[in-house]
Amino acid sequence: MPEVRLENVTKKYGKIIAVKNVNLHVHDKEYFSLIGPSGCGKTTLLRLIAGLVQPDEGKIFIENKLVTHIPPEDRGIGFVFQTYALFPHMNAWDNVTYGPRVKAWEEEKRERIGREMLEMVKLYERADAVPKELSGGMMQRVALARALAADAKLLLLDEPLGALDAKIRFDLRYELRKLVKDLGLTAVHVTHDQGEAMAISDRIAVMKKGRILQVDTPQELYMKPQHVFVANFIGESNFLEGYIVETNDKGCVIELRGGVIVNVVNQTRNKGERVVLAVRPETLSIEKGHKKGLNCITGHIERFRFEGTDVRYEVRLKNEDVVVIVRPALMGEWFNEGEKVTACFPTDKSYLFTYPSLGLRSELALE
Repeated sequence: MPEVRLENVTKKYGKIIAVKNVNLHVHDKEYFSLIGPSGCGKTTLLRLIAGLVQPDEGKIFIENKLVTHIPPEDRGIGFVFQTYALFPHMNAWDNVTYGPRVKAWEEEKRERIGREMLEMVKLYERADAVPKELSGGMMQRVALARALAADAKLLLLDEPLGALDAKIRFDLRYELRKLVKDLGLTAVHVTHDQGEAMAISDRIAVMKKGRILQVDTPQELYMKPQHVFVANFIGESNFLEGYIVETNDKGCVIELRGGVIVNVVNQTRNKGERVVLAVRPETLSIEKGHKKGLNCITGHIERFRFEGTDVRYEVRLKNEDVVVIVRPALMGEWFNEGEKVTACFPTDKSYLFTYPSLGLRSELALE
């Protein structure tokens, strides 16, 4: 069955290194996503797997078969392009059933597959429409249905839901995952939408500047980021700079700017080491006025925003660092801009990283 392996794969475009020394293993029947900022190399990596571009270095295996120099049509894949790539002279039905016709499937099977695929993407009633008569979102759904109808065991998707409106995108992503699982397919899905990737993926690879920084389950990426960029790109984090002033068998003590002391458990670094402390906005607590306690720092509300289900506060701490705190809108009292508050840091839900050699801002940059 179609597992995918890449060994030391590199792709260059002139002086630009789009993919650099990538090693990756996508398991059989796994729904796998590639995410990262624009220009990080995720689409290039997908096109390398498809055979649409050739690597400058490295090997690519599909189903334990070396396919590095095998053309796309012989790799047994279905590809959904970001730009649809539909046949403009064919209607939706003919586009979707093109693969089954080329493979000379029996008419009854072609009819069944065509109907099932178009119903899945909610376009059966538009089967007679040609691409120019469809919206961008509709064309993307036809492209998805066509790839699924080709009976490939490896499905490659380049932003397949990007052109859809929010409601259809939300519904279709779960239907897409269910279909992949029901059919026993392996899927590699490229997206810039981290929420989409987190919702449907078995595992995710986070990329930056042609490299893979971490491959893990959605839960592990969020709860145990291994790189400061991952802690920022997956979800949201507050970043505070400091130095390790004490270590013990439980964790370490960190001195932040302005002499503020905080404790972190279950993580250790060397005494004197410069570090970055990452704290998720939803793990911070906030209370009115001044409160003493471990990891509690006074400050004031600098900005308040109501975001529907959540309330978002930007709190300027007494040491001039600013942290974001997110609380459910229906939970507890609200605070006003300018109000004095105390923000408390969890000792066991913070992450420590060695301070980046090129600086924190450079490490967090999306380009």
